[in-house]
Amino acid sequence: MEYNVEKQHEKGKFHAIERINHLCDKDSFMEIYSGVRHNCTSFGMDKKDIPYDGVITGFGKINGRKVAVYAQDFTVQGGSLGLMHGKKIAELIDKAIEARCPVIGINDSGGARIQEGVDALCGYGDLFYQNVRASGSVPQISIIAGPCAGGAVYSPGITDFIFAVDKISQLFITGPKVVKSVMFMDISAEDLGGAAIHSKKSGVAHFRCIGEPDCFNKVRKLLDYIPHYYGDELVQAAKFKFDEHKKTKHIEKILPENTRQGYDIRDVINDVTDDDSFFEVSQEFAINCVIGFAKIEGRSVGIIANNPAGMGGVLDCDASDKIARHVRYCDAYNIPIVTFVDVPGFIPGPQEEQKGIIRHGAKVIYAYSESTVPKVTVITRKAYGGAYIAMCSKHIGADYVYAWPASEIAVMGADGAVGILYAKEMKDPSKAEYVAEKKAQYETEIMTPTIAAKRGYISEVIEPSATRAYIAKSLDFLAEKRAMDKPLKKHGNIPL
Repeated sequence: MEYNVEKQHEKGKFHAIERINHLCDKDSFMEIYSGVRHNCTSFGMDKKDIPYDGVITGFGKINGRKVAVYAQDFTVQGGSLGLMHGKKIAELIDKAIEARCPVIGINDSGGARIQEGVDALCGYGDLFYQNVRASGSVPQISIIAGPCAGGAVYSPGITDFIFAVDKISQLFITGPKVVKSVMFMDISAEDLGGAAIHSKKSGVAHFRCIGEPDCFNKVRKLLDYIPHYYGDELVQAAKFKFDEHKKTKHIEKILPENTRQGYDIRDVINDVTDDDSFFEVSQEFAINCVIGFAKIEGRSVGIIANNPAGMGGVLDCDASDKIARHVRYCDAYNIPIVTFVDVPGFIPGPQEEQKGIIRHGAKVIYAYSESTVPKVTVITRKAYGGAYIAMCSKHIGADYVYAWPASEIAVMGADGAVGILYAKEMKDPSKAEYVAEKKAQYETEIMTPTIAAKRGYISEVIEPSATRAYIAKSLDFLAEKRAMDKPLKKHGNIPL
């Protein structure tokens, strides 16, 4: 079959078939339904022969394991989606569910095929329905390799991971022309819905890539960390290397002496996980938390952590959404969750309250409480108030919670507590020594992890250097964990 490769190359982009071949193992892709054509006769469509109706669909292999792949071809009728185009993709997803393999969609389309009217909308509806059916059954990955506008954005929006490419990806409900006509605002496609916007501000894109080859490499890497279908006993990679001597010495020095000073939680993650195994997701969005996948003794784990280097590690609306969704993904595919906690609380102030921090924060509590996978939590420093509870505490289902000796677990910090309990005394300079004594008393009698350990809320107080060993042994013990009986119900109702 001939493809209009040059037309894509002129735009600095790969052609749809080239993208598939770059993504899949060599000579592994097999196209199906290449003979499908549209059946529209309106507005001159009866005179148009649109090869494979603008989308290449088929099966291949990545890293030796089967995958279903489709790629829209922008050189054929702008990659527009009509009835048969949509049905081809929907059929591919349906078969991927039955065959139990991931679905990877390469999106490069002008949107719904206007000439087909409601039939084009039917094509999208069929696709959305199969996206939802596949969710939690097989992983779905979207690559945005061109424009993706209007209704077209909702298929990627339903999928598990979205990869965006700098200067190539465009995602928006309404494009710049519509924005200008309705809102009288001049804005470029890049500023409205480019890769940087969706990676940093909206959080829609989980990975931002510097080019198409980088994108395909990252997709292949991701597939090495996640099960390929629900129930997949993920074959663990040969054990990654772990420089125990170097990392043990380093982890002991990570926490600053000043508890108000930030540090990058990635340093802790990298010192606990196998060498170079941490694969971060949504790195540029909600930088006050960190999520991703890693290997511990070759076993894939989901990582979730507050990051004091970003906004002190507080939980805001965006961080809450980011954490909750990652918890639910890991739980859906039985990936153990390791949570690192250093959180001063949910962010205060009218801006986040009006944005809905209550409902967003509730998602974190709901997601952790609902999850049944092995869950190990490590409190590295601060764990205050409702945020302590939300970040996978023993109270909402953590299997084991470990705390470093310098950690602080309380309703709030000592300064805040004393400010409320002894507000009157603090106004009297002569009572300064008394207030200082009460602050010290609060720190020693309320905040230390040994207090929580005595109550059974902390499984063990451990030295930082022992963190990896405790996590690894805990996960090994929990490897065969199975969910206990749940209350009789159809499903819960997760907060918005």
